[in-house]
Amino acid sequence: MRHLELGKTTILRDLVRQIASGVKEIKFKAINVGVVDERGEIAALYKGIPQNDLGVKTDIIENVHKSIGIRMLIRSMAPKVIVADEIGNKDDIEAINYAMCSGCKGIFTAHGANFEDILLNPVLKNLLNSHVFQKIIFLDTEQKGNIKEVYRMNRKNTTYEKIGDREC
Repeated sequence: MRHLELGKTTILRDLVRQIASGVKEIKFKAINVGVVDERGEIAALYKGIPQNDLGVKTDIIENVHKSIGIRMLIRSMAPKVIVADEIGNKDDIEAINYAMCSGCKGIFTAHGANFEDILLNPVLKNLLNSHVFQKIIFLDTEQKGNIKEVYRMNRKNTTYEKIGDREC
C-alpha cells in the first residue's frame, strides 16, 4: 500500500504557529499552545531550539510518547490548546480525554481517508463516540493540503454531520 503525503503535519504546524502568534488581520490574540512532538516532525528541535516556526507562545515536548507528553504539558505548562500528530492508540485517547476534562482544546491528526475509515479503527471510533471533537477535517488525496470534507458535531451533540466539501 502506498503511503499518501497529504500535508497534514505541515497544516498542523501552520495552525500551531498562527494560534501561538496570533493573527493581526482578524484580531486573534496569541494563546498558549502545547505540542507533543513524539518523533520530532513538527518542531524539529535542535539543541532545544525549534527549527520550524511554531509561534511565540508554544511549549514543545519532543521524543516522548504522546500520552505522557500531553499529561506533562497540562501539569506544567498550562496550555489552552494541546497538539499532537498521528494519534491512534488507547493511551493517546485516554490522554486526550484527560486534556479535554482539564479544560484544554485539542488539535490532532490521525490516519483515515474518510469518516467511515475512521470508524473502522475501534480506538478512534471510541474517541468519536465520546463527542470531544467539534470538527473533523479530511484532506484531499488528489491535491496535497486541500480539504476534501468537513464534519461537525450537530447542535444536539449526538452525532457528526457533513457540512460540505472544502468548507471549514
